[in-house]
Amino acid sequence: MTLALIDYGAGNLHSVANALRAAGASDVAITANPDVVRAADRIVLPGVGSFKACAEGLWGIHGMVEAMTERVHVGGAPFLGICVGMQLLATQGLEHGVTRGLDWIEGEVRLIERTDPEIKIPHMGWNDVSPGRKDPAQGLIDPGEAYFLHSYHFQPVDGATVAAMTDHGGGLVAAVAKDNVVGVQFHPEKSQQYGLSLLSRFLEWKP
Repeated sequence: MTLALIDYGAGNLHSVANALRAAGASDVAITANPDVVRAADRIVLPGVGSFKACAEGLWGIHGMVEAMTERVHVGGAPFLGICVGMQLLATQGLEHGVTRGLDWIEGEVRLIERTDPEIKIPHMGWNDVSPGRKDPAQGLIDPGEAYFLHSYHFQPVDGATVAAMTDHGGGLVAAVAKDNVVGVQFHPEKSQQYGLSLLSRFLEWKP
């Protein structure tokens, strides 16, 4: 099984790659080559930084978005977006202006609203991951605690695509899913055993 870990200049690639290997991945290709993505059995899109910078980096690789779309939506490859890689699934992001996303899961990425003066932004550190009663991720997301670091959050249009929530002065989306696509706002590679267990399930996931 080949796993394509997409390198577009916006992710802590080696930490994610090491976590995937620790979770059982035997063939992790860190790649900026659309042809490698087209041939991969599974795809992971990490992301660190602003929505705008990540989107520009991804679209800046000629043919990459087209290769991802073809492999995921036509070929059915399981896809995992991490942090900003999850946010890029949205229709658009509002960080540093309006920037288009992949629009794989309809919604917007907005600044976390400070509803309590005691709440700090960015949302940083360990927090609960609480799956809902409906499970669009098909058993992939377990309840537990994971490591978060973000100032913007995903607001999907369709609540049925919300796979899990967390609480930081109010509910924030912790994971989204639709068909063979899943995204997590937290960092599995920084979430110790909880994160490794999630990645291990993703490697076996048959949506």
